[in-house]
Amino acid sequence: MRKSLAALALLAVTAGCAGGGSGDEPAGGRLEVVAAFYPLFEAAQRVGGDHARVTNLTAAGSEPHDLELTSRQIDRIEDAAVVLFVGKGFQPAVEEAVARTRGRPVDVLAPAGALLPTPAGGDDLLQADPHVWLDPTVYQALVRTVAAALSEADPANRTAYEANAAAYDRELADLDAAFSQGLAQCDRRSLVTSHAAFGYLARRYGLTQDAIAGLEPDAEPNARRLADLADKVRADGTTTIFYETLVSPRVAQSLAREAGVRTAVLDPLEGLSDEDLRAGKNYVSVMRENLAALRQGLGCR
Repeated sequence: MRKSLAALALLAVTAGCAGGGSGDEPAGGRLEVVAAFYPLFEAAQRVGGDHARVTNLTAAGSEPHDLELTSRQIDRIEDAAVVLFVGKGFQPAVEEAVARTRGRPVDVLAPAGALLPTPAGGDDLLQADPHVWLDPTVYQALVRTVAAALSEADPANRTAYEANAAAYDRELADLDAAFSQGLAQCDRRSLVTSHAAFGYLARRYGLTQDAIAGLEPDAEPNARRLADLADKVRADGTTTIFYETLVSPRVAQSLAREAGVRTAVLDPLEGLSDEDLRAGKNYVSVMRENLAALRQGLGCR
Protein backbone atom coordinates (compact mmCIF):
# COMPACT_ATOMS: atom_id res chain seq x y z
CA MET A 1 0.00 0.00 0.00
CA ARG A 2 2.76 2.50 0.91
CA LYS A 3 4.50 1.86 -2.43
CA SER A 4 1.28 2.49 -4.33
CA LEU A 5 0.63 5.69 -2.39
CA ALA A 6 4.13 6.94 -3.13
CA ALA A 7 3.62 6.18 -6.80
CA LEU A 8 0.38 8.14 -6.79
CA ALA A 9 2.11 11.07 -5.11
CA LEU A 10 4.92 11.13 -7.66
CA LEU A 11 2.44 10.82 -10.52
CA ALA A 12 0.51 13.86 -9.27
CA VAL A 13 3.67 15.92 -8.97
CA THR A 14 4.93 14.87 -12.41
CA ALA A 15 1.61 15.97 -13.90
CA GLY A 16 2.16 19.44 -12.47
CA CYS A 17 5.76 19.85 -13.62
CA ALA A 18 5.09 21.25 -17.05
CA GLY A 19 5.08 24.86 -15.76
CA GLY A 20 8.87 25.08 -15.21
CA GLY A 21 10.61 28.47 -15.32
CA SER A 22 12.04 30.90 -12.79
CA GLY A 23 9.79 29.67 -9.99
CA ASP A 24 11.69 26.38 -9.90
CA GLU A 25 14.82 27.72 -8.22
CA PRO A 26 15.03 28.18 -4.42
CA ALA A 27 15.01 31.92 -3.60
CA GLY A 28 17.34 33.28 -0.93
CA GLY A 29 18.51 29.76 -0.12
CA ARG A 30 14.99 28.52 0.64
CA LEU A 31 12.35 27.00 -1.61
CA GLU A 32 9.35 29.28 -2.16
CA VAL A 33 6.14 27.35 -1.47
CA VAL A 34 2.58 28.67 -1.52
CA ALA A 35 -0.18 26.72 0.25
CA ALA A 36 -3.86 27.48 -0.36
CA PHE A 37 -5.01 26.98 3.24
CA TYR A 38 -4.07 25.57 6.63
CA PRO A 39 -3.75 21.75 6.24
CA LEU A 40 -1.55 22.22 3.17
CA PHE A 41 0.40 24.97 4.93
CA GLU A 42 1.18 22.72 7.90
CA ALA A 43 2.15 19.80 5.67
CA ALA A 44 4.53 22.04 3.69
CA GLN A 45 6.02 23.53 6.84
CA ARG A 46 6.60 20.13 8.43
CA VAL A 47 8.13 18.69 5.28
CA GLY A 48 10.03 21.80 4.22
CA GLY A 49 11.57 22.56 7.60
CA ASP A 50 14.45 25.04 7.34
CA HIS A 51 14.73 24.58 3.57
CA ALA A 52 11.38 26.07 2.55
CA ARG A 53 9.59 29.37 3.03
CA VAL A 54 5.85 28.61 3.09
CA THR A 55 3.11 31.18 2.55
CA ASN A 56 -0.50 30.47 3.55
CA LEU A 57 -2.94 32.22 1.21
CA THR A 58 -5.79 31.98 3.74
CA ALA A 59 -5.38 34.28 6.73
CA ALA A 60 -5.62 32.80 10.22
CA GLY A 61 -9.22 32.56 11.40
CA SER A 62 -10.65 33.03 7.89
CA GLU A 63 -13.03 30.68 6.12
CA PRO A 64 -11.09 29.29 3.11
CA HIS A 65 -14.09 28.57 0.87
CA ASP A 66 -14.65 32.27 0.28
CA LEU A 67 -11.03 33.29 -0.30
CA GLU A 68 -10.52 36.20 -2.67
CA LEU A 69 -6.93 36.76 -3.74
CA THR A 70 -5.14 40.07 -3.63
CA SER A 71 -2.84 41.12 -6.46
CA ARG A 72 0.13 40.46 -4.19
CA GLN A 73 -1.06 36.91 -3.51
CA ILE A 74 -1.52 36.29 -7.23
CA ASP A 75 2.06 37.47 -7.75
CA ARG A 76 3.23 35.00 -5.09
CA ILE A 77 1.41 32.17 -6.82
CA GLU A 78 2.96 33.09 -10.16
CA ASP A 79 6.50 33.25 -8.72
CA ALA A 80 6.43 30.27 -6.33
CA ALA A 81 8.42 27.12 -6.96
CA VAL A 82 5.53 24.97 -5.69
CA VAL A 83 1.84 25.84 -5.28
CA LEU A 84 -0.27 23.43 -3.20
CA PHE A 85 -4.06 23.54 -3.58
CA VAL A 86 -7.17 21.37 -3.70
CA GLY A 87 -9.48 20.98 -6.65
CA LYS A 88 -13.21 20.24 -6.77
CA GLY A 89 -14.02 23.95 -6.61
CA PHE A 90 -12.99 24.28 -2.96
CA GLN A 91 -11.24 27.61 -3.65
CA PRO A 92 -12.12 28.71 -7.20
CA ALA A 93 -9.92 31.82 -7.07
CA VAL A 94 -6.85 29.71 -6.29
CA GLU A 95 -7.65 27.15 -8.99
CA GLU A 96 -7.88 29.97 -11.52
CA ALA A 97 -4.63 31.62 -10.39
CA VAL A 98 -2.49 28.45 -10.38
CA ALA A 99 -2.87 28.20 -14.15
CA ARG A 100 -0.43 31.12 -14.37
CA THR A 101 2.27 29.87 -12.01
CA ARG A 102 5.77 29.41 -13.39
CA GLY A 103 6.45 26.73 -10.80
CA ARG A 104 4.76 23.42 -9.98
CA PRO A 105 0.99 23.50 -9.34
CA VAL A 106 0.10 20.45 -7.23
CA ASP A 107 -3.56 19.52 -6.73
CA VAL A 108 -3.26 17.29 -3.67
CA LEU A 109 -6.66 15.73 -4.40
CA ALA A 110 -5.27 14.03 -7.50
CA PRO A 111 -3.57 11.25 -5.50
CA ALA A 112 -5.82 11.46 -2.43
CA GLY A 113 -9.00 10.89 -4.40
CA ALA A 114 -7.68 7.58 -5.67
CA LEU A 115 -7.37 6.29 -2.10
CA LEU A 116 -11.10 6.36 -1.43
CA PRO A 117 -13.03 5.23 -4.51
CA THR A 118 -16.77 5.74 -4.43
CA PRO A 119 -18.44 2.58 -3.06
CA ALA A 120 -20.78 0.41 -5.06
CA GLY A 121 -24.11 2.16 -5.42
CA GLY A 122 -22.46 5.59 -5.49
CA ASP A 123 -21.94 8.31 -2.91
CA ASP A 124 -22.15 11.59 -4.77
CA LEU A 125 -21.66 13.76 -1.69
CA LEU A 126 -18.47 11.96 -0.63
CA GLN A 127 -17.22 11.95 -4.19
CA ALA A 128 -17.58 15.75 -4.28
CA ASP A 129 -16.18 16.29 -0.77
CA PRO A 130 -12.73 17.97 -0.76
CA HIS A 131 -12.16 17.53 3.01
CA VAL A 132 -9.87 14.52 2.56
CA TRP A 133 -7.40 15.65 5.24
CA LEU A 134 -9.88 14.71 8.00
CA ASP A 135 -8.96 11.06 7.40
CA PRO A 136 -5.44 10.86 8.92
CA THR A 137 -4.43 8.08 6.52
CA VAL A 138 -5.32 10.25 3.53
CA TYR A 139 -3.48 13.15 5.13
CA GLN A 140 -0.45 10.87 5.32
CA ALA A 141 -0.67 10.43 1.54
CA LEU A 142 -1.10 14.18 1.15
CA VAL A 143 2.10 14.75 3.16
CA ARG A 144 3.94 12.32 0.90
CA THR A 145 2.63 14.24 -2.11
CA VAL A 146 4.04 17.45 -0.62
CA ALA A 147 7.40 15.76 0.01
CA ALA A 148 7.54 14.55 -3.59
CA ALA A 149 6.70 18.03 -4.89
CA LEU A 150 9.35 19.76 -2.80
CA SER A 151 11.93 17.13 -3.70
CA GLU A 152 11.26 17.55 -7.42
CA ALA A 153 11.57 21.33 -7.13
CA ASP A 154 14.66 21.23 -4.88
CA PRO A 155 16.47 17.90 -5.36
CA ALA A 156 19.51 19.09 -3.39
CA ASN A 157 17.42 18.85 -0.21
CA ARG A 158 15.46 15.70 -1.12
CA THR A 159 16.94 13.72 1.80
CA ALA A 160 15.80 16.33 4.32
CA TYR A 161 12.30 16.53 2.86
CA GLU A 162 11.91 12.76 2.90
CA ALA A 163 13.19 12.51 6.49
CA ASN A 164 10.83 15.26 7.66
CA ALA A 165 7.90 13.58 5.91
CA ALA A 166 8.77 10.23 7.49
CA ALA A 167 8.85 11.74 10.98
CA TYR A 168 5.48 13.41 10.45
CA ASP A 169 4.09 10.21 8.96
CA ARG A 170 4.81 8.41 12.24
CA GLU A 171 2.85 11.04 14.18
CA LEU A 172 -0.09 10.65 11.81
CA ALA A 173 0.02 6.85 12.09
CA ASP A 174 -0.22 7.21 15.88
CA LEU A 175 -3.16 9.58 15.43
CA ASP A 176 -4.96 7.09 13.18
CA ALA A 177 -4.39 4.35 15.76
CA ALA A 178 -5.83 6.58 18.50
CA PHE A 179 -8.97 7.23 16.42
CA SER A 180 -9.38 3.56 15.52
CA GLN A 181 -9.11 2.48 19.15
CA GLY A 182 -11.04 5.44 20.59
CA LEU A 183 -14.04 5.00 18.28
CA ALA A 184 -14.14 1.20 18.26
CA GLN A 185 -16.81 0.79 20.96
CA CYS A 186 -19.44 3.52 20.97
CA ASP A 187 -23.12 3.57 21.90
CA ARG A 188 -23.92 5.59 18.78
CA ARG A 189 -22.32 5.80 15.37
CA SER A 190 -24.35 8.58 13.75
CA LEU A 191 -22.48 11.87 13.47
CA VAL A 192 -24.78 14.92 13.17
CA THR A 193 -22.77 17.90 11.89
CA SER A 194 -23.46 21.46 10.80
CA HIS A 195 -22.12 20.84 7.30
CA ALA A 196 -20.95 17.84 5.31
CA ALA A 197 -17.22 18.14 5.96
CA PHE A 198 -16.68 14.88 7.83
CA GLY A 199 -17.52 12.21 5.27
CA TYR A 200 -13.95 10.92 4.99
CA LEU A 201 -13.45 10.82 8.76
CA ALA A 202 -16.77 9.02 9.19
CA ARG A 203 -15.96 6.51 6.49
CA ARG A 204 -12.53 5.72 7.92
CA TYR A 205 -13.86 4.93 11.40
CA GLY A 206 -17.19 3.29 10.64
CA LEU A 207 -19.44 6.25 11.41
CA THR A 208 -22.29 7.75 9.39
CA GLN A 209 -22.61 11.48 8.78
CA ASP A 210 -25.93 13.34 8.88
CA ALA A 211 -25.22 16.94 7.90
CA ILE A 212 -27.58 19.86 8.41
CA ALA A 213 -26.21 21.60 5.31
CA GLY A 214 -24.24 20.36 2.32
CA LEU A 215 -20.60 20.93 1.46
CA GLU A 216 -20.89 24.72 1.72
CA PRO A 217 -20.60 25.67 5.42
CA ASP A 218 -22.81 28.77 5.17
CA ALA A 219 -25.65 27.08 3.27
CA GLU A 220 -29.06 27.54 4.90
CA PRO A 221 -31.13 24.33 5.25
CA ASN A 222 -34.87 24.58 4.74
CA ALA A 223 -37.43 24.06 7.50
CA ARG A 224 -38.34 20.56 6.28
CA ARG A 225 -34.69 19.43 6.47
CA LEU A 226 -34.42 20.71 10.05
CA ALA A 227 -37.68 19.04 11.08
CA ASP A 228 -36.65 15.72 9.54
CA LEU A 229 -33.26 15.86 11.24
CA ALA A 230 -34.84 16.68 14.59
CA ASP A 231 -37.06 13.60 14.26
CA LYS A 232 -34.05 11.46 13.31
CA VAL A 233 -31.99 12.79 16.22
CA ARG A 234 -34.73 11.80 18.66
CA ALA A 235 -35.25 8.39 17.04
CA ASP A 236 -31.53 7.56 17.03
CA GLY A 237 -30.93 8.67 20.60
CA THR A 238 -28.39 11.25 19.42
CA THR A 239 -27.11 13.39 22.30
CA THR A 240 -24.89 15.91 20.48
CA ILE A 241 -25.07 18.16 17.42
CA PHE A 242 -21.58 19.10 16.25
CA TYR A 243 -20.86 22.57 14.94
CA GLU A 244 -17.56 23.96 13.74
CA THR A 245 -15.19 26.85 14.09
CA LEU A 246 -15.03 29.76 11.59
CA VAL A 247 -18.77 29.74 10.81
CA SER A 248 -21.86 30.64 12.83
CA PRO A 249 -23.23 27.87 15.09
CA ARG A 250 -26.74 29.35 14.91
CA VAL A 251 -28.39 26.61 12.82
CA ALA A 252 -26.78 23.77 14.78
CA GLN A 253 -27.87 25.38 18.04
CA SER A 254 -31.41 25.76 16.69
CA LEU A 255 -31.58 22.07 15.79
CA ALA A 256 -30.19 21.10 19.19
CA ARG A 257 -32.86 23.15 20.96
CA GLU A 258 -35.58 21.63 18.80
CA ALA A 259 -34.38 18.08 19.50
CA GLY A 260 -33.51 18.69 23.16
CA VAL A 261 -29.82 17.78 22.88
CA ARG A 262 -26.52 19.58 23.42
CA THR A 263 -23.91 20.98 21.04
CA ALA A 264 -20.13 20.54 20.81
CA VAL A 265 -17.34 21.71 18.53
CA LEU A 266 -15.94 19.45 15.81
CA ASP A 267 -13.21 21.28 13.93
CA PRO A 268 -12.88 20.60 10.16
CA LEU A 269 -9.35 22.07 10.29
CA GLU A 270 -9.90 24.40 7.39
CA GLY A 271 -8.01 27.05 9.33
CA LEU A 272 -6.74 27.88 12.81
CA SER A 273 -7.22 31.22 14.52
CA ASP A 274 -4.36 33.44 15.66
CA GLU A 275 -5.19 32.42 19.21
CA ASP A 276 -4.93 28.73 18.33
CA LEU A 277 -1.60 29.26 16.59
CA ARG A 278 -0.20 31.24 19.53
CA ALA A 279 -1.26 28.39 21.80
CA GLY A 280 0.79 25.99 19.68
CA LYS A 281 -2.16 24.05 18.24
CA ASN A 282 -1.64 22.08 15.04
CA TYR A 283 -3.25 19.37 12.93
CA VAL A 284 -2.52 16.54 15.36
CA SER A 285 -3.53 18.41 18.53
CA VAL A 286 -6.82 19.65 17.04
CA MET A 287 -7.64 16.21 15.67
CA ARG A 288 -7.09 14.79 19.15
CA GLU A 289 -9.52 17.40 20.48
CA ASN A 290 -11.96 16.21 17.82
CA LEU A 291 -11.49 12.63 18.99
CA ALA A 292 -12.26 13.61 22.59
CA ALA A 293 -15.42 15.43 21.45
CA LEU A 294 -16.52 12.45 19.35
CA ARG A 295 -15.95 9.98 22.17
CA GLN A 296 -18.09 12.02 24.52
CA GLY A 297 -20.79 12.76 21.97
CA LEU A 298 -21.06 9.17 20.72
CA GLY A 299 -20.79 7.50 24.13
CA CYS A 300 -17.56 5.63 23.46
CA ARG A 301 -15.89 3.40 26.03
